[in-house]
Amino acid sequence: MRAPHALIATVFALAVWQAAVWLTDFPSFILPGPGRVAETWWQNRWLIAEHTAVTAIEVALGLLVGAGLGMITALLLALSKSARVILQPLLVFSQALPVFALAPILTLWLGYGLGSKVAMAVLIIFFPVTTAFFDGLVRTPQGYLDLARSMQANPRAILWQIRVPAALPSLASGLKLAAVYAPIGAVIGEWVGSSSGLGYLMLLANGRAKTDLMFAAMLTLGLFSVLLYVAANWATGYLVRRATGQR
Repeated sequence: MRAPHALIATVFALAVWQAAVWLTDFPSFILPGPGRVAETWWQNRWLIAEHTAVTAIEVALGLLVGAGLGMITALLLALSKSARVILQPLLVFSQALPVFALAPILTLWLGYGLGSKVAMAVLIIFFPVTTAFFDGLVRTPQGYLDLARSMQANPRAILWQIRVPAALPSLASGLKLAAVYAPIGAVIGEWVGSSSGLGYLMLLANGRAKTDLMFAAMLTLGLFSVLLYVAANWATGYLVRRATGQR
């Protein structure tokens, strides 16, 4: 995402938003304008920053745990046929369950603290990371594998020196998806039960009819997600370039 493109998209979105406010003539407690939301954000910047920090910690821990488990599971699936027979149906089944149905259960088990929010983020990002990395591992170009076997490379060397590097672009795609989905999981956990975080702040503002504050928290969450995606895109791109010997 280039800066000029992001700026153009932002200006366009703000213009459409302001036009909708003018055309609908809704009261500000139903649809506040960009200026009012910006003013509210500035007046409550420290409150929003405090709740953003809580959500950021939840998302960071969820990404670390979810991505790590996803990569380990993908390696296990690629190496073991028995693991594929047992785990793949469970992975698909886990995605068939509504996330909102699982959030109260996780809150019941793990409490209203950090654990349930991290678990929600892990649950959401685990599947895309596992699937993307596993697809990359099983789709290694056959020519690479034939060349390695002709040189009598052992299975461990083939895995770490050929299959894993060849699968890094697929892993990068999964990690970028995880960067987008992780805040969703954390916020859903905050909606179900929490006393801090951007999700909690949105619910609190909505209950008190402070729509401008709710919009400010929601836009902060969107901006945080975009920055997280940009960081993941840069980090994964750097990793792939290093692994493939590109400058």
